[in-house]
This record gives sequence, C-alpha cells and structure tokens, in this order.
Amino acid sequence: MKNENIDGGKPFDWGRTSPDYAKYRDIYPREFYDKIISRGLCIKGQNVLDLGTGTGVLPRNLYCFGAKWTGVDISANQIEQAKRLAHESDMRIDFITAAAEDIDFSDDSYDVVTACQCFWYFDADKLVPKLYKALKKSGKLLLLYMAWLPFEDKIAYESEKLVLKYNPGWSGARETKKPIAIPKILNRYFRIADHEEYDLKVNFTRESWNGRMKTCRGVSASLTDVEICAWEKEHTEMLKKIAPERFDIAHYAAFTVLQKR
Repeated sequence: MKNENIDGGKPFDWGRTSPDYAKYRDIYPREFYDKIISRGLCIKGQNVLDLGTGTGVLPRNLYCFGAKWTGVDISANQIEQAKRLAHESDMRIDFITAAAEDIDFSDDSYDVVTACQCFWYFDADKLVPKLYKALKKSGKLLLLYMAWLPFEDKIAYESEKLVLKYNPGWSGARETKKPIAIPKILNRYFRIADHEEYDLKVNFTRESWNGRMKTCRGVSASLTDVEICAWEKEHTEMLKKIAPERFDIAHYAAFTVLQKR
C-alpha cells in the first residue's frame, strides 16, 4: 500500500507483520469494548461489518455479545491469521480478503459498520456511498481509534524516537488526544450522533511492548529485514535500561458514531 499523505509516500504492507500482529496487537482494554456495547452497538440481533479487520481483533473480542460478524481486509496474510484465531476459539466469523472499496455490498444489509485504526487508509469518496447503501435505515458507522501518548509517557516517547531514527518519514508519531478526523464526504451521507475521547492506561511487558512497537506501520510494515533486526535489537536494549519488566503506557482512545442521514 502506498499513500502520499502517509509516511511521505513510503510503501507499507501489514501482511509482512501478520504473525507478530496476531501475537502482539490484541491490546485494547475492557473499557474500550465496554464503550461500544454500552451504546447498543455490535450486540445480539445485529449484522456487523468490520472494515480493515486485520487479524479480527474487534469481531473476536466482541463475539460473545452475539452479533453476526463479517471482517474485511485487503491483506491475505492478515485474514489468514484472523481465520486461525477465530477457529481456535470456535468462533463463526466470516472473513473476506478484498479492498473494501472494491466490494459491492448488498443494500440494507448491515446494522453497524465498524472501522478500527484504519478509516484514513480507504478511498473515502469511493467507499462512503457504498457504506451508506449497505447500512440499514437506522444503521450506524462506528469509527474507533487508540494511540499511545508520547508527550505524556517516557517509554512511548523514547520508543517513538527510535522508530523515527530508522524511518524519519513515519507520520504516526507525536500523537495528542483529539477527536477522530472525519473525511468531508462523510458529512454528506452521515451525521455525528456521538463521540468521546478518553484516557487509558494499557499494561505491557518489555516483550509485548517491543512486539507492539515492532508491528507499527513505521517498523515491520515498511522497513527492510536488516533494518527491522537492527531496530529490534536497539529497542530491546533500550527497554532494559528505562523500563521495568511490567509497566503501563499512557494512551487515549476515541470513537465516533455516525448515523445515516
């Protein structure tokens, strides 16, 4: 994948990270999911489409609430891991390998469409009209996001600085708490019904934080194998110096619920 507005146009491929992604990126705390369920979204009786599903983190963690899930991702490697993890937990989730923009969804077929950590990757002008038709009359589009806060957390700051050393054009750095950015075309088809931005502490070990950072777009998805090995060695040594074996990282999470006009 390549986008001139992301990482200065440096190509990236989430499929290169899939085994580590499956191991280290299922990190959203219970509160993150409670915010969704408490608003009556992704629950029993609803048909839910998860865009950019990756390894199926969202549908797998919300599966117990009874919704019927379909996950879509452009990466065959990510979908392979999603299917494996769902099968191991005896979850019946439909997974599709495709670019979301290329799918012709049936009209009025979904109660909720979710997009976690991914909506800015899509061609919104092409996708949004399709989502509008695919959602039922009372359907909702749920955008979700979570990020570490480097200016509030030393470990996150130093880890981010090391990513920038190897990948100076990486645009995932220097995050601050803010509402999710909404592409202009969404306002033509949807209205914002609800949103919230809130602080979180996410617990890691040195290994799991190294794995989480390694699987960010700026490292495993875009660097060469030699660069990845060098980055990981340096990051591991850095964590031994500045981090205890287990620690919390300051994050914020955000969601926006959009209702069909």
